[in-house]
Amino acid sequence: MAGPVSSTAAVAADHNPGTRYGPALTLLASLFFMWGFITVINNTLLPHLRSVFDLNYTQTTLIESVWFIAYFVASIPSAKLIERVGYQKSLVVGLLVMAVGSLGMMLAASLPSYGVTLAMLFIIASGITLLQVAANPYVAVVGKPETASSRLNLVQAMNSAGTMLAPLFGAYLILGRSKGGTSSADTVLTEAERLADAQSVILPYGLVALVLFVLAIIIARFPLPAMGSATQRLAREERKNHSLWAHRNLVFGIPAIFIYLIAEIGVANLFVNFVSQPDIANLTHEQAGRYLTFLWGGMMIGRFVGSALMQKVDAGKVLAAFSIGAFIVMMVTVFTHGQVAMWALILVGLFHSIMFPTIFTLGIKGLGPLTEEGSGLLIMAIAGGSLVVVQGWLADNYGLQTSFLLTAACELYILFYALWGSRPTHALPDQQIS
Repeated sequence: MAGPVSSTAAVAADHNPGTRYGPALTLLASLFFMWGFITVINNTLLPHLRSVFDLNYTQTTLIESVWFIAYFVASIPSAKLIERVGYQKSLVVGLLVMAVGSLGMMLAASLPSYGVTLAMLFIIASGITLLQVAANPYVAVVGKPETASSRLNLVQAMNSAGTMLAPLFGAYLILGRSKGGTSSADTVLTEAERLADAQSVILPYGLVALVLFVLAIIIARFPLPAMGSATQRLAREERKNHSLWAHRNLVFGIPAIFIYLIAEIGVANLFVNFVSQPDIANLTHEQAGRYLTFLWGGMMIGRFVGSALMQKVDAGKVLAAFSIGAFIVMMVTVFTHGQVAMWALILVGLFHSIMFPTIFTLGIKGLGPLTEEGSGLLIMAIAGGSLVVVQGWLADNYGLQTSFLLTAACELYILFYALWGSRPTHALPDQQIS
């Protein structure tokens, strides 16, 4: 998932017509690919860890909760670091933090240790948070102002490419090389088999760490164009006469982002366990992991379709239609069985595709000089993914399939936001590009 960009950051930097931005944009797009890739590895890592550590669903989803808590904890320190050392050095630091966390995952697998695994995933997610905060505004201004939207769509497509390939990588190198991943869903592993399975994480995270270290070196030595004045914050005196909380679209947009993340992360993280059930698709975890590619592929296709629709149809109406579609397929997931339930869960990726960027855009509409502050609050709302643990608790107490009623409820809030909560109030004048 590509992080949002405030409109303040998305305006033009001091542009030098003689500067070639293509190489820099290509390099930065690789960062979007990597954090999408690493984030979605979790979708195959979680069922693997559930087998290795004999976890219940609450403990399993707690792993992803720790991941998204990092967004909340690390976002403000990341912004402070960028202010202190600049964007390029911050990108390097973010990559190095992720690489250290990946090496730590190798240590956690060698022990093996559930606690160390949680700590290392938190470190990796903190590095990704720093990349999100630094790379998004940089990509928005590195080049001609009139093509900023095109550049952002390009790197978001690279992020989607990473999310599509990660399930195949995880299914082959993690689930495909473990006893738990290649056995039926109800297989009970011996202590020796669990220890052997834990080792399967070492190679993939070693490869990830190596790629991250190489990227850090390349970015440190690459002559990235200097950031212009586009991301400077407005003076305090100009902003203090306005209130963020007078804007209904922002007030309801913050929980909309928060709630949407619960839905997206819950589906992705419990997907493998769900389709592996005997009464659903009766697949091994390795086979189920391969079907995750269809889920994330649907999200990429949906972004292109939604983008085309919004050229002619109001964004709120498109969001409402997609939320209704998501609610319907989630109800099919809950109340049917077999291939129908599996493909219904896959199809929700198509309907989830436009939700994050559309909610974000509607949330900052009409904020004028308060856009940057509103954007920051929406970014912090990504921490909603940490509440996926609630769905884990529901799965433990009421059944995995029934737990997806929580996802369906989330879709209803998005529908409410699309139809009413997103309507802007007290719109302020747009900021002027300096």
